Amino acid sequence: MGPRSVIRLSIKRCPDPASGEICEENAAWAPRLRQILRARTRRWNCPDLLDSAELVLTELVTNAFRHASAPTVDVCIRRRGDRLRIAVDDHSTRGPLPRPKGLYEEHGRGLVLVDVLADAWGISEDRTTTWCVLRLPEGLPGMSTGPAPVRHESMLQVPGGPDGLGLADLRGRDALALLDWPGDRHAALEVLRVLAGNAVQHGITEQGPGPELTIWLRVTAACELIIDVRDPSPKFPRFQQAVVGELGRGLWGARRLGAVVTWSPELEAGGKTVRAVMQPGEVIL
Repeated sequence: MGPRSVIRLSIKRCPDPASGEICEENAAWAPRLRQILRARTRRWNCPDLLDSAELVLTELVTNAFRHASAPTVDVCIRRRGDRLRIAVDDHSTRGPLPRPKGLYEEHGRGLVLVDVLADAWGISEDRTTTWCVLRLPEGLPGMSTGPAPVRHESMLQVPGGPDGLGLADLRGRDALALLDWPGDRHAALEVLRVLAGNAVQHGITEQGPGPELTIWLRVTAACELIIDVRDPSPKFPRFQQAVVGELGRGLWGARRLGAVVTWSPELEAGGKTVRAVMQPGEVIL
């Protein structure tokens, strides 16, 4: 990865007025960063991401200036393969404050906007950094075709019912330790619970009792963790609504933990596989 794949800026904050509003010097950084991003996305050949990337960058930077008071705000924008990651560190352990506003206001739409536009987003363990990931549309030059080759894998088969969920939890914990994945294993285990619970509730129950739940945990050469959960139902109605939280907090919660969730039908074997891909550590790329 060459230096042109990363934009790093440490912005010196000017004192804000006592009213709590952002001063002109600090407010000027949002359009300035959008201009930098616009120029770099042309070099990275990912203009289709520009509108969404500008919106989430503006929101994260504005939140940082409005709600923190540290001397600097650090911004990192990175492209690797089919992903663009934006991270803003405001050096405040309070974390970001969501503030729902009108759709057409310049600022203040809060993390609702980030959640809608990003494929994954989250907050660092020390709560100083808010990050999000946007995936490039398929077919763009330089885009990776999928995860890196698998180095280690483990298969779990558990009963397709409530009792199987507890067993999946125990076996998943052991498998993650044996695979030695260098990421947030607590978050990964929670994502596994979400996918397994979703399969039991919607993929197996509708098909009747009996089928086992098949779970694959794979670690790639790039240290990505792939969680595949297969169930006998070939359909996933309203998948997009599920991942943005309109149908509950399950898959939406998995995204909050940094997972990029997709699904695909198993045409030959029948059923479907729901996949979550997670990156090592807090750093999503």
